[in-house]
Amino acid sequence: MADTEVDALVIGSGHNGLVAAAAMADAGWDVLVLEAAEHPGGAVRSAELVPGFTSDLFSAFYPMALASPAITALELESHGLQWSHSPAVYGHARSAQDTDAPVVHHDIEATAALLSHYDPRDGDTWMTLFEQWKRIRGPLLDALFGPFPPVSAGARLVRTLGLSETMRFARFAALPARTMAHELFHSDAARCLLLGNAMHGDVPTDAPVSGMMGYLLTMLAQDVGYPAPVGGSSALTTALIHRGAASGAGLECSQAVETIDVRGGRACAVHTAAGDTFRARRAIVADVSAPALYGSLLPYDAVPRRLHEDLRTFEWDTPVVKVNYALDRRICWNSPSLTDAGTVHLGADDNGLVHWAADLTTGVLPQSPFMLFGQMTTADRTRSPAGTESAWAYTHLPRGVVDDDDADIVADRVDSVLEAHAPGFLDSVLGRVVQRPSDLHGADPNLHSGAVNGGTAQLQQQLIFRPTPGLGRSETPVDGLFLGSASAHPGGGVHGAAGLNAARAALGQRGARGWLKKKATSSLMELLTR
Repeated sequence: MADTEVDALVIGSGHNGLVAAAAMADAGWDVLVLEAAEHPGGAVRSAELVPGFTSDLFSAFYPMALASPAITALELESHGLQWSHSPAVYGHARSAQDTDAPVVHHDIEATAALLSHYDPRDGDTWMTLFEQWKRIRGPLLDALFGPFPPVSAGARLVRTLGLSETMRFARFAALPARTMAHELFHSDAARCLLLGNAMHGDVPTDAPVSGMMGYLLTMLAQDVGYPAPVGGSSALTTALIHRGAASGAGLECSQAVETIDVRGGRACAVHTAAGDTFRARRAIVADVSAPALYGSLLPYDAVPRRLHEDLRTFEWDTPVVKVNYALDRRICWNSPSLTDAGTVHLGADDNGLVHWAADLTTGVLPQSPFMLFGQMTTADRTRSPAGTESAWAYTHLPRGVVDDDDADIVADRVDSVLEAHAPGFLDSVLGRVVQRPSDLHGADPNLHSGAVNGGTAQLQQQLIFRPTPGLGRSETPVDGLFLGSASAHPGGGVHGAAGLNAARAALGQRGARGWLKKKATSSLMELLTR
């Protein structure tokens, strides 16, 4: 049994944990990452589920990683990471009969020309929208990804837009995706390009702020594309590990943390299932879900009673079913425009997305599930032999429905939707592997019952309400302990912001100013969790 002491411990080697480790190591701290699984990476991992075909097991395309200040600052390209892009970014088939599906191209002029084909006004709107995006990109991303409240970034946004336009943009950001799409565009084709991206979260298109996800991913698609790591998503994890190691951060796998030792109100050590003890002189960053941190790892009496009560209403995002395919040929879509798109949205149009979300809300297994589909060899030719395609589809089960039988029913319906959109698809399948909610959870406990977002992205559990009211920052009620996972602001997605925010909060404890800040934060948390 080992007894090791370092400046900082990181629980979990998901991308947030690895970003946090690199940031603290850069500051000269002695940092060690402890990972329960045999392999690092959390939900950023790939493997050959079918020999010769590389599948991304969880996340796949990374526009946020290519734009996020937390990850771009690490210069991972200097540590072996290479990005690849599909010839077109993404498309949306509105129905199986859609032979002219809209697609976003890397060249904005090409995208605008395509949208003008559907309605002349929409091409101009796209250009105007992207011009605004370029103006506000910096302060907006800093505001979205930085600690809450975003005082400095918010002030820069006001200086950029002016007070009047900032107020209008704030209203725009709060819009339901369906309202936003209809206010912006005149054709259903252009509207679906935004609406499909809004469905990357679990917020219905008629719910407030769902439009912001659609807007963000749509503008990032036109800006940086939807990149994929060459060789598979594990390449991103490997680069993060190498980056942390370059500054001295260590990593130990097969070290499942079972408890966090709290003494005098401060987190000071962890104990693992292997019987080892690791002590932290300065900080512990937890890249785990909020329910796991507060409900399992910490002693019950170290967590305020009110926080225990709040976590009883913690809401997970809807469970995911993912179907991985090894195909003996490229896909022959009804709409040829989808052939070169790395990401394809299909299974529902504008109205269909509303019906699909209603099924998920009311516990109905969708007959025709909306899905995100990845043509991975189209995006990165190393993923499978020439002329073949490594692909996946993922969709959602109704909230709370996580059993394998229902997951298999929906997976079969995914097959049917794909066959309708690309006749002959099923004949091209060499191998098929379904990842049910139980499989996702078993591979990564942070993906609780197949929830991949660390908790719902709906407004009631975002910003100052994430993970519970009053805990909208990485600081926790336990001194020296920081939540640096998707359960913390700003939530899910591979952007590393939660990890960087936690690392900066830990580093900010130093000195007289840090002490004052820590005391103020502790007093506020005590008030909010009383």
